[in-house]
Amino acid sequence: MTDGFFKVREWHGVDRARFRSEIVPLRRPAILRGLAKDWPAVQASLQSPEALCDHIRAADLGKPVPAFLGPPQIKGRFWYRDDLRGLNYQQRIAPIGELLDVLLSVREEAEPPAFYAGAIPVAENCPTFARDNATDIVGEGASPRLWIGNRATVSTHFDMSENIAVVVGGRRCFTFFPPEQVRNLYVGPFDFTFAGPPVSMVDLRAPDLERYPRYAEAMATAEEADLEPGDAVYVPYMWWHQVEALDAVNVLVNYWWNVGERAWPGSPFKTLMHAIMTIRDLPKRERDIWHAWFDHYVFGQAHDAVAHLPAGGRGALGDMTPERVAAVKQYLMDELRR
Repeated sequence: MTDGFFKVREWHGVDRARFRSEIVPLRRPAILRGLAKDWPAVQASLQSPEALCDHIRAADLGKPVPAFLGPPQIKGRFWYRDDLRGLNYQQRIAPIGELLDVLLSVREEAEPPAFYAGAIPVAENCPTFARDNATDIVGEGASPRLWIGNRATVSTHFDMSENIAVVVGGRRCFTFFPPEQVRNLYVGPFDFTFAGPPVSMVDLRAPDLERYPRYAEAMATAEEADLEPGDAVYVPYMWWHQVEALDAVNVLVNYWWNVGERAWPGSPFKTLMHAIMTIRDLPKRERDIWHAWFDHYVFGQAHDAVAHLPAGGRGALGDMTPERVAAVKQYLMDELRR
């Protein structure tokens, strides 16, 4: 959509083995052209929006799901109020079938209300859809989630997981920034967000560079992916991405899964929040001391830092077994209760 951005690298004919051996090790976004071109849902979407909605409706169990609804003037950009103490949209609960009816009913309007329902667990709500529209290239433990809406924008954010997003109906544009661009993205509140992770406060399509001057540095690293029905995109761990749905009826399926073979014993993001609370406002001399500690025990050759201790005597500094994770969590909970 933007001529000035780099284009995400495209891959064709990707299967599970090639994805694991060639794409994942690069740790960069990747377009997987035509990955889901044979999905029945994609084939239905190529017929018409009504055919796609009928395909989803036939699989829907009728359970209520959350959806965002905003007035036409927000132009699909779900966002904060100016004072950052509220949001410019409302949340509603309804069965998927009713949401699809609303979506179709406003699709011819020149200025329709903004609408999307996101992260709907497919197996719980549309089990036959999950059965009939699937890919085997995702990681262990990944389960499909459904995103339905009109011309909506999910602002620049990150996921603490690997992610593959498959465009089922409509067109999408993903814009990516590397994880280290956090300094230049002017991140919003950590504890008041739309759906989990914080977002960049900059409007990607109309950046205010007087207010957010370092954003120009982030833009110089941006990569863009334009996707059609049947295409997919790989979003690596912690890469920033904005998602724009470009048509009156858009459907996407995504898969999140954890990095590595074991479940993560905690949230690094919440650790960051705790560090902000306990370290950020210390005098510089004290912050520098803790900087050295974190470098030694976390960001450097961390296991070398305890090599002088016998394996059985390392306690919380040892390998994070399930038992040790439980003990550390109890230690932290005792501290946080004070």
